[in-house]
Amino acid sequence: MASKNTPPDPSTDPRTNYDYRSEDGTDPGLVSALDGLVEGDVRFDEYSKQMYATDASAYEVTPIGVVYPTSTADVAAVIEYCAGEEIPVLPRGGGTSLAGQSVNEAVVLDFTRYMTDILDVDPDGRRARAMTGITLGELNRTLEPHDLKFAPDPSTADRSALGGAIGNNTTGAHSLKYGKTDAYVEEVEAVLADGSVETFGEIAVSELREGADPDGELLERIYAEVVRILDEEADEIDDRYPDLKRNVSGYNLDVLVEESESGTVNLAKLLVGSEGTLAIVTEAEVSLEPIPETKGVGLLTYHNLLDAMEDVGPILEHDAAAVEVLDGVLVDLARDLEEFKDVIGMLPDETDTFLLVEFYADDDEEAKQQVDDLLDDRVGDLAFDGMTAYDEETQKKFWKMRKASTPILLSRTGDDKHIAFIEDLAIPPEHLPEYTREFKKIFEDHDTFGSFYAHAGPGCMHVRPLINTKTAEGTETMESISDAATDLAVRLGGSVSGEHGDGRARTQWNRKLYGDRLWHVFRNLKTAFDPDWLLNPGTVCGDHDMTENLRFGEEYEFDAGFEPALEWENENGFQGMAELCHGCGGCRTSQDGDGGVMCPTYRASQEEITSTRGRANLLRQAMSGDLDDDEQFDTEFMHEVLDLCVGCKGCSIDCPSEVDMAKMKVEVENAHHEKHGADLRSKLFANVETLSKLGSATAPLSNLGTKIPGARAVMEKTIGIAKERSLPTFHRETFVDWWTARGGSTVSEAAAERRVVLVPDTVTNYNNPDAGKAAVRVLEAAGVHVEVAEDIADSGRPAHSKGLLTKARETAEANVEALAPRVADGRDVVVVEPSDAVMFQSDYLDLLSSDDAASVADNTYGVLEYVDVHRLDESLDADGGAERLTYHGHCHQKSVKKDHHAVGVLRRTGFRVDPLDTSCCGMAGTFGYEAEHYSMSQAIGSMLFDRIDDSDGESVVAPGASCRTQIGDEYDEKPPHPIEKLADSLA
Repeated sequence: MASKNTPPDPSTDPRTNYDYRSEDGTDPGLVSALDGLVEGDVRFDEYSKQMYATDASAYEVTPIGVVYPTSTADVAAVIEYCAGEEIPVLPRGGGTSLAGQSVNEAVVLDFTRYMTDILDVDPDGRRARAMTGITLGELNRTLEPHDLKFAPDPSTADRSALGGAIGNNTTGAHSLKYGKTDAYVEEVEAVLADGSVETFGEIAVSELREGADPDGELLERIYAEVVRILDEEADEIDDRYPDLKRNVSGYNLDVLVEESESGTVNLAKLLVGSEGTLAIVTEAEVSLEPIPETKGVGLLTYHNLLDAMEDVGPILEHDAAAVEVLDGVLVDLARDLEEFKDVIGMLPDETDTFLLVEFYADDDEEAKQQVDDLLDDRVGDLAFDGMTAYDEETQKKFWKMRKASTPILLSRTGDDKHIAFIEDLAIPPEHLPEYTREFKKIFEDHDTFGSFYAHAGPGCMHVRPLINTKTAEGTETMESISDAATDLAVRLGGSVSGEHGDGRARTQWNRKLYGDRLWHVFRNLKTAFDPDWLLNPGTVCGDHDMTENLRFGEEYEFDAGFEPALEWENENGFQGMAELCHGCGGCRTSQDGDGGVMCPTYRASQEEITSTRGRANLLRQAMSGDLDDDEQFDTEFMHEVLDLCVGCKGCSIDCPSEVDMAKMKVEVENAHHEKHGADLRSKLFANVETLSKLGSATAPLSNLGTKIPGARAVMEKTIGIAKERSLPTFHRETFVDWWTARGGSTVSEAAAERRVVLVPDTVTNYNNPDAGKAAVRVLEAAGVHVEVAEDIADSGRPAHSKGLLTKARETAEANVEALAPRVADGRDVVVVEPSDAVMFQSDYLDLLSSDDAASVADNTYGVLEYVDVHRLDESLDADGGAERLTYHGHCHQKSVKKDHHAVGVLRRTGFRVDPLDTSCCGMAGTFGYEAEHYSMSQAIGSMLFDRIDDSDGESVVAPGASCRTQIGDEYDEKPPHPIEKLADSLA
C-alpha cells in the first residue's frame, strides 16, 4: 500500500497484481458485490467491456467492467468497495474525449444513462444545478426558454456530458467571449477516493487552514496540501503557467492561486480539468450566460494560411466572439466533396484560406455595424475579399464550411489517418505566424502533412498529421512530431493542451511544460486526494506513454473471416469501413436532440450497444482478435450487436466519418447466412413479392384470413410476426392490372418532352395501387409519356434488407438488363416507393459494378424527386388550397439527400408543409413486423408520434409504406403518399 504522501510505484503497485478476472474475463465475486451495492446496472460481459475500451481518441484499453449508477449513493458505494479491493475506477460521460482520458483498465462509471436530471434552475440568479450525466445540449434546451445557456460550446455539445466538460475544462468556438468551464462551475458534489461524499465550493483560506491536517482524515489531508500549495508554490505557479485563454494541461492551480489573493478559493474549480483523477463529480451548480440577442458573421478570404495568421491579431481588436480558420488543404478537399460543393462554391475562386469571424450584438443594426467595420478595416490589406452573413440561413452555411473540416479529415479509410494527438496545442495568438511556419517545417522533417483549422482567435488551432500507427515507423513518427511540436508550443509561451485535455496523448509532456517542481506538486496533490492512485490512474501526472495502447498499433491485425459480397470503393474496402468509426459519439443523440436520422435505436434505448459507435467498434473488435475467433458469425453476436440495427442508412450521412453501418450489417448477415443458412422468416420476407402476388390473387379472402380469432397469435408463434401489427391489404386488381386495362399512356410518346419508365414496386403494385395511379396522373398532367415496366416485379430491396445478397444481386441484374436499354433510349426511371427508388439509385452500385447499373442509378428518381428536379409542377394546374400538411420523410431518401424534393413540390403547389426533422419511423421494412422487435419499433415510433402531435398540420403525408403503416397503427388511419395529395390537387 502506498503511503499518504508518495504516489504508488507502478512496478510494485498492488493494483497490477489484483486478479479481478476469471477465465471468461469476469470476476463473479466483484460483479455480485457491485450488483448488490447499487440500484443501477452492472455490466461485466465482454461486449460491454469492449464497447468502453475506446472513446473518440486513438486509444483502446479494455476496462474491468461497466457500472451505470443512478445516484451519488451508487457512485459512493462503488468507490468505497473498489477502494477496499484496490480496484481502479474511471468516471465517463459521452466518451467524446480526444486524448484518451476516458479509457482505462478500471471499473467504468457511465453517468449518461441514469444520472441526467436537472435538479434546479434559478433564472434570476443565472444558476442551474444538474447531475453530471446530462449532455450540454440537453441542459441548454432546458435553459433556452429562460434565454440562458451554459456558455462553453464544444462541437460535441449534444453528446458531451456536463461531467465530461468539468473533467476536461471544456471550452469551444466562442472561448474569446466565454472562456472555459472553470469560469462557470460554482459548486460540486463529489465522491472522494474512499467513497465519502463532499461538497466543494467557495471557502475562505482561513477556513482551509483550520481544517488542514496532513495526518488527519482524507478531507483534512486534501486541505493541508491545498494550503501548502498556496503557501509554498504560488511563485512557481505564477512563473510556469502560460498566460493563455486556452490552457487545460495539468491541474487548475493557477486559478487556485489567483483566487486566493481575495482571501477565498473555490475548490470546485480545482476539480475542473482534473479528468477524474482527484474526485468524481456527481452534481454541479453552474452559472449561466444570456443567449445573445443576435449575431453577425464576416468571412475573410486569403491567398495563403500565413497571411490569415498575420491578420488574426488585428481582427482580435474588433472584439469578436469567435475567429475560426480553415486552410487550403481542407478548402481543396471540400471542393471535391458533393456535400460541400455548394457551400465552398460561395467562396471567391482564389481562396486558399478563410477566417470566419462572428460577433454578438444587442440588435441587428449593431451586428451589421460590427461586421462592416471589420471588413472596412481588413479587406484590401492581407485579406483580399470579404463576405457577410446577417441572416441565420447564410450564417449556418458559413459555419458549415468551417465544420466541414472534421468530417473531411476523418473520412479516410486507409491505414494512414489524421490522428488527434497534437491537435490541442495552444499558443498566444500573436505568435500564430511563427507557430504556423515552424509547424509546417516539423511536418516536412517527418515527411507528412496536416491541415490547420478551428480556433485561430484564442491560438488553439487543430492540427492532425497523417500517420500510420500500424507500423513501428509510424508510431515513432507520432512521438517525434509530438516532442518537436510541444517544444515549439512551450518556447512560444503556449500549452500542450488548449481544449481536449491531457489523457494518454499528452500527460507525458506536462513535465516539459511545467518543470520538475510542479510535476511533483501535481503528483502530491493527486496523492492527497487519491492516496492509492485508483481514480483514472496514469492521467495528468502519471505514467502514460502516448505510443502505448493505440487502437491501431503495431500488433493490430484484421481478418473479416469472409470475402465481401458487396462493392467497397473506399480505400481498404470493407476493412477500411469497419475501422472508420473514430468514436466521436455523433450517433449518441437524445430523443430531443438536434434532429437527423442517426441512430434511432440509440435514441429509443440510450444503450451504447444500439449506437452506430457501439456496433462498429464491436464489429471491428470481432474481426481484429479482441473478441473470440469467428465471433462475428456467432448467433449471439448477430442478435446482441447487429439485430437492432434497422438499416435506416442514417449513419451514412449523419456520421461525421460516414460510417455505413447498414451496409456492413448486410455484408455480415450475408456471410452469416452462407455459414449457417437463413431462417424461414428471412426467406419469406425476402420473397415478399411472391407472397404478395399470391395474396392479391386470392383477395379479398387473403385479407380476411388474419382477422380470424387467434390467427395472429398463431402467426406470431410460428413465424414471429407481431400479433399487434396490422398486415398489408392486398388488392385483387393490381396496379399493373389497372395499367394494362387502361391501355397505356394518354400522352403521345412523340409529342412528350420527357419519357419515363414507371417501376411498379411491390407495395405500389399489390398493396397501394392508388399511389401508382396518382403518379401516372401527375406525370401525364405534366406532359410526360409514361411506360410501366410490367417485366419488373421486385426491386431486390426485401432480399437485400435480410442479407440475402445472392438473391438481391440476381434481381438487380435482371432489372438492370430490363431497364438499361430504355435508359439508353432516353427514358428516365421513376419509382413510387422511396426505399425501392434508393435501391436502384444506390444499393445496385454495391451489388453490381457494370456501366449499365451506373446508368440506371444515375437516371432513377423517386416520383416527387422527378417532378421537382425537372420542375414539372410548374406546368400543372394544381392548387393545394393552403392545406396544412405534416410531412414525415423516408430515412433512405434522407440518406441520399433526396428527401426535400417532395416538400418543395407540395409547397409550390399551394400546400403549407411542416417537414418533421425525424429519424426512422421504427418500422424499417420488416423490422417492425417482427415480434421480438415490436417494442423497440414502438419506442422509436413514439418519437415520431410526439413530433406529429406537436405539428399544426391538418393531415399527415409520408412517402414510405413502412412509415404509413407505423403511423396508421398509431392513429387508426394510414396517411396517404404525398403523390396522392398532389394528384388530388389537380384541377
